[in-house]
Amino acid sequence: MKIHNAAAVIFLLFLIGCAEKKPVDRMTDEELQVYADKLAHKFIITDGHVDLPERLKGIKFTEDSINVVMSSKKGEFDFVRAKKGGLTAPFMSIYVPSSYQKEADFGKAYADSLINWVDLIAKKLPDHFALALTPADVQANINNGKISLPKGMENGAPIGNDLKNVKYFYDRGVRYITLTHSQNNQICDSSGDTAKWNGLSPFGRQVVEEMNRVGIMVDISHVDDSTFYQVMKLAKAPCIASHSSCRYFSPTTRRDMTDDMIIALGKNDGVVAVNFYTAFIDSTVANYQSKSRKQIEAILSEKKLTAQDPLAGALIAQYRKDHPRPTVDIERVVDHIDHIKTLAGIEHVAFGSDFDGVDGMLPEGLTDASMYPNLIYHLLKRGYTENDIEKICYKNFFRVWNKVEEVAKNSK
Repeated sequence: MKIHNAAAVIFLLFLIGCAEKKPVDRMTDEELQVYADKLAHKFIITDGHVDLPERLKGIKFTEDSINVVMSSKKGEFDFVRAKKGGLTAPFMSIYVPSSYQKEADFGKAYADSLINWVDLIAKKLPDHFALALTPADVQANINNGKISLPKGMENGAPIGNDLKNVKYFYDRGVRYITLTHSQNNQICDSSGDTAKWNGLSPFGRQVVEEMNRVGIMVDISHVDDSTFYQVMKLAKAPCIASHSSCRYFSPTTRRDMTDDMIIALGKNDGVVAVNFYTAFIDSTVANYQSKSRKQIEAILSEKKLTAQDPLAGALIAQYRKDHPRPTVDIERVVDHIDHIKTLAGIEHVAFGSDFDGVDGMLPEGLTDASMYPNLIYHLLKRGYTENDIEKICYKNFFRVWNKVEEVAKNSK
């Protein structure tokens, strides 16, 4: 067995050597795949949005259950799959559902509980994971063979009505805040709601300014168009779209960014981290989702059932069986990357998978954290250079992250 393994290693090294000596357009498909895998493990890979904390929230951390973070058949992210895919800096999403905005603390305690989860992972699995507050921390962790766990809070509602909470969450390790989620909050209007503030609220303007002052990246994913343009005018530092896609490919998806928005974010020196969720990246899935939701509601209404009724599950499952969801190929993600590159430039695109947050609705060939080499392979086939891929993998995101910290230091 050892002989076979040694032979396999020698053969792999031979292929890598061949790949390095050949121009990409002269590589065989197998050589290109080997080259893509090499790049995935050569470069830092930053992912702007992974919902692992949300997936783990109902689990009590014990010596046994912590293994789900190491290797799991559920979800799309764990240590084993991330290592296989070269993912070294996934931003852990501190996702606060809009329902928590109704709480007296605006969801602050809930946000703290998810932050505690991320901290606990690093504490309980110190040989595998470590927290990261800066790009330099990420590099140091990689040097020690660890996956970094930077934090981003999805929904700024837990800031409440107290600007001091911006610094509070910075001190807790949060390095970006998505201003809102699916509903309007006290900060701004959401793409998923009817306008209340016509963009940023008066308090929301103060929040953006305070985030710039403290050193937290302003994330415009989920905001409505008016909010976006007001942030662009107000922000003193580059902004991010931590997990967003192009409305060009899914015109009915208000959650996606228009061409003008992408261009504006590029002029802001920001970055669009492309979301992999199939309903955001392809109009056929978006249209299916809209149509199926209405039809399921009609079926349940006819039976006088709610979605929470035990009998509803079987009806919904049968509907899904009779009306299968359209599939989307990994190349659609590359289409979005191409589009952003064309509009704003290679310096303004990154990855923002939304792994563990989209109910498995991911493109074929990109269904979990182990598959970044597949994405790099398709980028190489489209003519992206090694330098281009390095920028997409981490340099673009790190540029913004460092610039936001620099602006904060200069404002003090």
